[in-house]
Parts: sequence; structure tokens; C-alpha cells
Amino acid sequence: MDAKVNKQQLNWTELGFQYHRTDYRFCAQYSSGSWNRGEMIASEVIQVHEGAPALHYAQQCFEGMKAQTAADGRVLLFRPDLNSERMNMAASRLLMPEVPRKMFIDAVQETVRANYSWIPPYGSGASLYIRPMLIGVGENLGLRPAQQFEFRVFVSPVGPYYKSDGLGVISLAVSEIDRAAPNGTGCYKVGANYAGGLLATRKAQDKGAHEALYLDSAEGRYIDEAGSANIVIAMKDGSFITPNSNAILPSITRKSLMVIAREQLHLKTEARPIDLRLEISQFEEAAACGTAAVLAPVGRILVDQQWHAIYKDGQTVGPIMQELYDRLVGIQMGELSDAFDWCHEVKF
Repeated sequence: MDAKVNKQQLNWTELGFQYHRTDYRFCAQYSSGSWNRGEMIASEVIQVHEGAPALHYAQQCFEGMKAQTAADGRVLLFRPDLNSERMNMAASRLLMPEVPRKMFIDAVQETVRANYSWIPPYGSGASLYIRPMLIGVGENLGLRPAQQFEFRVFVSPVGPYYKSDGLGVISLAVSEIDRAAPNGTGCYKVGANYAGGLLATRKAQDKGAHEALYLDSAEGRYIDEAGSANIVIAMKDGSFITPNSNAILPSITRKSLMVIAREQLHLKTEARPIDLRLEISQFEEAAACGTAAVLAPVGRILVDQQWHAIYKDGQTVGPIMQELYDRLVGIQMGELSDAFDWCHEVKF
């Protein structure tokens, strides 16, 4: 299953961000205090008990990663150790067993290798999305942790999250819905956070935006994050900032962009509270960022029923976000020097 084979006959350049069934996925079970070795399986169907805590009480977490094909044919993962670390943070918060780092990374690599024919070719604009997930299964009824758990990794070839020609500009609408409480689960990648945001996204789209923008739940003043991505902002004073809040997801993409901005673009970077209404006039450029979105420049933000253009006409990609995108994707694709040792090659 790990030998290279011919690629699938797909129109790679036209792929959207949608599920495609691939050939194999990794599956491991936890019971009686330990994990089994796990195995590659063919079926995409998960059979769980009707009382499983994952179904009733949202005892589940997941990760999002990508594998890219480099120009020289290598297949690269981007900072998979941080995905392992973030999943275990969520697991501990939800009283789930941690997935050992070696098992996590080995499972990801094995699943990528087994589905080589589904990895989009270099230059297609597509990538292999990787979804590790951990769920509480087994018989249960009362509000208590599961006694058994399943760790699974599946993959799907995908195109851009926001479909556009090149680096597309998106718009955001401030939501009146709270994403997460200040001391809740907002900083963990757990499914309940996303289910609660579906309505906010729909309302934002009804207003003509691509996505919702959440403000802090305590005061409704400070930027938290967008519905499916973190936020970074280039200010007119030359600084490069991102929200500082314990209610937002610690994005690996955002963390990497902040390093590139500081070390390679020589910008003054800072994570701090950002008062949207007070500071929006000082935004030079803004972007949403994450594994799925990569980096999507934000051209307009709807605040209190008024649209605010962020850069020029609200439809143009600014130079800072363009350079950040080019540098990040260049590293991920193996086109630029990996000065920070972020890429992990999958060996075949």
C-alpha cells in the first residue's frame, strides 16, 4: 500500500474544498487504558454505539493538515509536530486519552503513503488534506467520559478553501453571535466550536460576506477570529498584529506567518487585543489564515451595518499579504529554503 502508483484521473486544477473518498485510512482503538497498534483499513464508515459520547456530548476533537507535492517530487508535511501537540491539548481538555506523538505522525505518514495516487501533482494548486480525528465511542448514557476511543486519519484531495483565480480577496461580517466563552473551549480544536458557528456563517453570507468575524464575548469589542480562520493585520504604523485571546484557536499557520513577518519581512510583530471599531481605520491590510484557507486577504469588513474597505478598493491584494502568502506557500511547496526547518518529508 505504500508504493508509488499512477495518479488518479482527476481535474486537479478544478477541485473545490470537498470530500473525495480515497483508498485507505488509519484506525486505532483505545480501551482498558492503552492504545492498540492500529491498522490501515479500506472502509470510510465508522460504526459506533448509539450511546457514544461523541454523538451526544461532543467528546471529540480533530486536526487539519496538508501534504504537498514539491517540484522535485517530494511529499511534504508542514509542522506536523504542532498538530500532534494541539490535538493532545484538546484531548486533555475533554478528558480523552492523548495520542502519542509517534503514533500520530506515523499514522499521518502511513495514510499519505497508502493514498499516494490521490496526492495532487505539483503546480496544480491542489493539496492532500489530512484529517486526524479522535472520538469517544462505546456504550454510554450519562454525562461522563467515554471508556473507549477511536483515533482515525483520513485524507482527501482538495482545492482552495475560498475558490478564486490566484490569491482571492474575501469579506467578513461581524457576528452578533458569540463563538466561545472567555474560559470555554475556544482555544481547542473541538467540533462543538464549529457546530455553534454554522448559523453565524450563514447569517454573514446572507449579508454578502464570505465568513463571520467574531468579537470577544465579554465586551463585544475585540477581534477574536473568523468562522474558520485566524486573523492577522498589517497596521498603517508598520506593525503586524494578531489578536491575543484565550478564546481563539492557536493556529499553526498564524504562528508561522508571525515568524515570517518578523524574521523575513522585518516587521514589528505583536499579539494583543485589537479593538475593531476603534482601530479599523488604522488597518492597512488584513487576512484570514489557517490550514484550509492558507492566507486569504480581507478586503472588506461589515461593522454595524456599514462596510469598511481595508486596502484600497477592498478588492485588491496588498503587498504585505501577497509576500507573506508567497513565502509561506513557497516553504510548504519546497520552492523556497526551509530556513525554519518546518517541512517534514514523507518517505516512500
